[in-house]
Amino acid sequence: MSDAAAVPRPGGIASAFIHPVNQIPPLRRLAVLAFQHVLVMYAGAITVPLIIGRALNLDAQAMTLLVNADLVSCGIATLVQTLGLGRVVGIRLPIMMGVTFASVSPMLALIASGNAMGQAPAITLSTIYGSVIVAGLFGLLAAPVVGRMARLFPSVVTGTVILMMGLSLMRVGVDWAAGGQSNDPGYGMPGNLLLALTTLVVVLLLMRFGKGLVRSGAVLLGAVIGTVIAMIFGQTDFSDVAQSHWFAVVQPFQFGMPRFDLSMSLAMCLVMTTVLVESFGMFLAAGELVDCPADRPALVRGLRADALGTLIGGVFNTFPYTSYAQNIGLLSVTGIRSRFVCAAGGVILLAFGLCPKLAAVVAAVPVSVLGGAGLIMFGMIAASGVRILGSVEITSARLLTIAVSIAVGLIPVLSERFFQHVPAALAPITHSGIVLTTISAVLLNLFFGKDASDAEHVIP
Repeated sequence: MSDAAAVPRPGGIASAFIHPVNQIPPLRRLAVLAFQHVLVMYAGAITVPLIIGRALNLDAQAMTLLVNADLVSCGIATLVQTLGLGRVVGIRLPIMMGVTFASVSPMLALIASGNAMGQAPAITLSTIYGSVIVAGLFGLLAAPVVGRMARLFPSVVTGTVILMMGLSLMRVGVDWAAGGQSNDPGYGMPGNLLLALTTLVVVLLLMRFGKGLVRSGAVLLGAVIGTVIAMIFGQTDFSDVAQSHWFAVVQPFQFGMPRFDLSMSLAMCLVMTTVLVESFGMFLAAGELVDCPADRPALVRGLRADALGTLIGGVFNTFPYTSYAQNIGLLSVTGIRSRFVCAAGGVILLAFGLCPKLAAVVAAVPVSVLGGAGLIMFGMIAASGVRILGSVEITSARLLTIAVSIAVGLIPVLSERFFQHVPAALAPITHSGIVLTTISAVLLNLFFGKDASDAEHVIP
């Protein structure tokens, strides 16, 4: 994506063509589409702070602070990614940012060690935030290096990574549709499955027969209808809305000044490396979906935004940030390509972080409702990968590259215990199907050489 394509021309100069990525929808349409993006990523965005807060046995006030800080940082990171900071940071594509799950394992290990020693939660959190700040600084330095991988991603690699992205997310969609996590008491209950199916059917009907805003906002409207149905059958709980405060203040270093631990910082730098590799594939996917392929400078700017978001997270009492794949799936469903929609989503996330009562309303949407819509979105990501692979001449070498890479990537998706005896420090890599597929596809493409590459599709 060139600079000319990335930034609208100033001064009102007439241009022969304004790319849809740079077009600003009317306000009402913008608000609906932005809220739809927030709805899709909200559950994932608040899960990590909830996991960490529960592991530390934090009280309700501290838990609320973690979630509020997370939402504010999500909003800031999303605005930086979509609008950019000069010619240095931000890919300027429709990308939503949220906390990465890759950081959970090393943080839980530190928490377990701290709890065993009777360490105060604030000290553990300060150590985590110190390592997050170090990881953010490391990411800023590493972004140009990772950006040089662009030529390692011909269409056969890009299509394989995007296909795996969709397949790995399908497990999330299935769990959502069933009611949450497999160990939840209500997991797989007929009511949850029926609610997910109803939402899926409603979204499909709206996309088939709806026009204009109804069609492009099908996921949001489907979620609203699904939630109303859930309310009728008593499957919703809005008690947290009444208990939540109207306003909240998020301040830097609210749990104390950061502490720096070498081993934890190294572990978080490994997480940051994983985030950069994952985001690299997501940027390629987003560029393909909005018909605005990202060139090497744009990719580096996007990676810097991930790193800066992580640095901001460490300052504002939260965790490493990455680009969210589920929102890339939403691009496939709606066909809306404007980056300003996601920028507006960032503003909404900021508002949620500063007004917990609004955030509680979104949190009350049944996860099964999100699952019904998620099955469509994540399936669309996989289909986009298939479409890219369909443009490649399939030789035996390319077929092997695709087959082995997908097989390796599916390992952590199909078997959580497969890598249980591998050192915990490698968990950010071994637990991510997207990272495993990316590494496998790149290495196999290099191994097979010209038999597997398609130079005409190499990123400029």
